[in-house]
Amino acid sequence: MEKSNFGTLNWIVLIAYLIIMLLIGFGFSRKSQKSSQDFFKASSSKIPAWAVGFSIFATTLSAITYMSTPEKSFLTDWSYAFGNLAIFLIAPILIHFYIPFYSKLHVTTAYEYLEFRFNPFLRVFSSLLFVLFHIGRIAIVIYLPTMALVSFVNINPYLIATLITVLCIIYTYYGGMEGVIWSDVIQGFLLLIGAVLIIFFAVKYTHGGWATVAHDTAVHGKILKKADFSFSLMQATVPVILIGQIFNTLYQYTASQDVVQRYTTSTDNKEIAKSIWTNALLSLITIPLFYGMGTILYSFYHHGGHLPAGFNTTALVPYFVLKEIPAGVAGLIIAAIFAASQATIASSLNSAAACIVTDFQKRFMKDKSDKMSMKITRWSILLIGFFSLIVTLVLIKLHSSDMIDTYLGLFGLFGVPIAGIFALGILSERANGFGATVGLIVISLICYFIQTNGVNALLVSIIGFLGSMLLGYIFSLMKPSSNKDVRGLTYKTINENYDMRGKN
Repeated sequence: MEKSNFGTLNWIVLIAYLIIMLLIGFGFSRKSQKSSQDFFKASSSKIPAWAVGFSIFATTLSAITYMSTPEKSFLTDWSYAFGNLAIFLIAPILIHFYIPFYSKLHVTTAYEYLEFRFNPFLRVFSSLLFVLFHIGRIAIVIYLPTMALVSFVNINPYLIATLITVLCIIYTYYGGMEGVIWSDVIQGFLLLIGAVLIIFFAVKYTHGGWATVAHDTAVHGKILKKADFSFSLMQATVPVILIGQIFNTLYQYTASQDVVQRYTTSTDNKEIAKSIWTNALLSLITIPLFYGMGTILYSFYHHGGHLPAGFNTTALVPYFVLKEIPAGVAGLIIAAIFAASQATIASSLNSAAACIVTDFQKRFMKDKSDKMSMKITRWSILLIGFFSLIVTLVLIKLHSSDMIDTYLGLFGLFGVPIAGIFALGILSERANGFGATVGLIVISLICYFIQTNGVNALLVSIIGFLGSMLLGYIFSLMKPSSNKDVRGLTYKTINENYDMRGKN
């Protein structure tokens, strides 16, 4: 494929956006960020619920989603949109069951609860897994959009990857959680504006406009004509998509530190509930925006638009943007794509640093002072960002997707089962540390076996969550423990007093 230049005007817009994000980080550095509580919880600031909800939305929507969702509807239909409904189904569960625990225990990381309820191993293991996973995640959310762009534009991938990552490190280093949240808000608005602009130009340049899109949608079944409502072990049918995404979303919103950390920015459970519903509403809006984008691009390229032979549809969105949309506006939309990545990166850096400080330094080091915490926080952000950048550059050098699939598959095997262990601890008083630990290990091995034998990854999530709860309970009955104080740590005993002093 013949490559084209990115364009001076596009460069100006992209660099201007990156500078603005950098200035935001510096702006928040002048505010009170002297303690780890300020840095990780924005405890000295009153952040509105809508902003926290927007931040959660921007964090969970990466550049990969920005490109892969339209690709799905371009190639098939909107079947995967059923997965977006998961947050609506679990929002009442989050608000009723989980939020009260995080609020009552005043935790900084989600994994503190695992030690209070079970044992130190589950806390340390889950926290370490989160940190390692997010080093890879940062690399991947930069690598994939960068390589999609490089496939048809003369642009240095090493320069772009380094620039985006370093700027994220800088504004996360200085801005703390408050800076991350408000940066997410700006990036969230930008990525939504970018999606609207793509739809506007795609319809404008499609012969016949909306009438042609509506005709193609009906004739070619671009909404749900190809949807399969059966239940399959190997295929991503609608029931598997919906149920699998429910459990994936439960993991993300109950056991993944980058989202859970947003809950700690307020002590008012009603405000946290508003944040969750704000995010749910935004997730609903993304269905017509991103799936609709793919359907409209289908009409554009079906009626005169040209894709090169052998074109990799992963690059569909940036290809359309840079080939069809006027310079300057195109640069703004490319900035929106990278904004989705930056929101993910900043959250990963801050939350991974929170894990290192809370679950390691304050748990095991003799020096638990806040001065030491802030020192480790800064170094953690720098080191995690550095290692993530190294992984990104290695991925660019190797240009291989096999490593990515293996990495995500390995860590994904533990993520959802850990969420099952959280649910087990909250719902069952009889569950104990031995049962939860053995149950997690056994179900993770089972998930690895069935996934390597072709079972759909979404079905693996269902098995992983429910299996860890069931096996964790069964193993707990095999070796009951009577000396663990669970008052205030289960749904039934939430209103009973629980003293965390001396627990760490």
